[in-house]
Amino acid sequence: MNNSSPSIGVYANGNDNKKFKGDRPPCSPSRVLHLRKIPSDVTEAEVISLGLPFGKVTNLLMLKGKSQAFLEMASEEAAITMVNYYTPVTPHLRSQPIFIQYSNHRELKTDNLPNQARAQAALQAVSAVQSGNLALPGAPTNEGTMLPGQSPVLRIIIENLFYPVTLEVLHQIFSKFGTVLKIITFTKNNQFQALLQYADPLNAQYAKMALDGQNIYNACCTLRIDFSKLTSLNVKYNNDKSRDFTRLDLPTGDGHPSLESPMAAAFGAPGIISSPYAGAAGFAPAIGFPQATGLSVPGVPGALGPLALTSSAVTGRMAIPGAGGIPGNSVLLVTNLNPDLITPHGLFILFGVYGDVHRVKIMFNKKENALVQMADANQAQLAMNHLNGQRLYGKVLRATLSKHQAVQLPREGQEDQGLTKDFSNSPLHRFKKPGSKNFQNIFPPSATLHLSNIPPSVTMDDLKNLFTEAGCSVKAFKFFQKDRKMALIQLGSVEEAIQALIELHNHDLGENHHLRVSFSKSTI
Repeated sequence: MNNSSPSIGVYANGNDNKKFKGDRPPCSPSRVLHLRKIPSDVTEAEVISLGLPFGKVTNLLMLKGKSQAFLEMASEEAAITMVNYYTPVTPHLRSQPIFIQYSNHRELKTDNLPNQARAQAALQAVSAVQSGNLALPGAPTNEGTMLPGQSPVLRIIIENLFYPVTLEVLHQIFSKFGTVLKIITFTKNNQFQALLQYADPLNAQYAKMALDGQNIYNACCTLRIDFSKLTSLNVKYNNDKSRDFTRLDLPTGDGHPSLESPMAAAFGAPGIISSPYAGAAGFAPAIGFPQATGLSVPGVPGALGPLALTSSAVTGRMAIPGAGGIPGNSVLLVTNLNPDLITPHGLFILFGVYGDVHRVKIMFNKKENALVQMADANQAQLAMNHLNGQRLYGKVLRATLSKHQAVQLPREGQEDQGLTKDFSNSPLHRFKKPGSKNFQNIFPPSATLHLSNIPPSVTMDDLKNLFTEAGCSVKAFKFFQKDRKMALIQLGSVEEAIQALIELHNHDLGENHHLRVSFSKSTI
């Protein structure tokens, strides 16, 4: 493979001519991605924004005449995560579907190519933002000591509000860029506005870069996004105006008692999109985000039923198998599992990273499929966003909302082979405590794991051996300097890390210490 500047001759074999993306022989994974069908007016920053949620973008080559681009990610792992994520759900730029595949090139050499100045400027702007050296354009600069653009809180104004935008809709759109902790909506100067707090300021920066100026629905409801001067939001009530997703125990604030958890699920769920959508047949969602798998309307009396959205407007969301799921449902259908290796306990541990799993059922007649019931719809949505498309035991896992509202336990004496398990009282739930710190440490699967609750007598070699014996290749390890009870361990791949987490979370290290394992946002 020559590493000279990428010539496009590689793609002249008819792959780009009207062939549907299912026909192409897939290239082997590469950190360079080939993007096709890019609208001619798209900016470099918009193309970069497709890659940002998955990791650092290190190079970009735009071929505007051919409506194509090459995007180079910092690692092959980031590129694989990105392709897995966008395979079931086609991404969109300017309402046009974009097709992504691995490139035959292993890296982009663009130094001696003409017209690269704009791409390099866009990349530099992004990396300066990522390292915190630069205010984003439009970020408030009068914030005293705080670096502009460092707040995890965004202020969102919605212009051209021809159609009501709910707190749930905002949650769905902004969840694409990270864990949303809190949202407050209000009307000020006759404008609908919102304050939205992420777990991490970096998520807020990505969301602002990608979403500022976008329309939620075609030709209306334009997002204007800035950083807020606030660094944290204080939400007192969970209702349709404000929500703290880390505290399902808050009262509604209008004289109702605090919601019980199942109620809170039905009530606080992103994706319970009720009758306002019924009139919106003219406004197909313009932002192509997979989170909106719930855009079919539950049977609202007198409504149009599920929206008559055109397939391009629905941006491939409805093409997900089993997407007959109920919006706001807390039960997930998980398919394409490895029937020889998967267990209810394994699914409980893995999905438990993103919420509290109450029940798991592996299908008796089709063991590659399972139902996973989470504590509420918000957690189900989070687990789906993070785990759909990840590899587990050699197969690419698929997760969608189920049409079942709950997982039924087998009746007395019914043959089940231990495939259905009730975990509702498990001591291993990570999110039992309202406002738990764990809500702020929810990250996508990564090859680096965060270990905690390590007893003083356990050494680096003990832990490395533990992971090696579990079949992992350990690439790097380090204890936290300030707190030796915690460490980071980097494994050979994301798939290895997922399997190690399933096997070793809650592993007994002796001295009454059970190892806690999570995905890390850091690398070593």
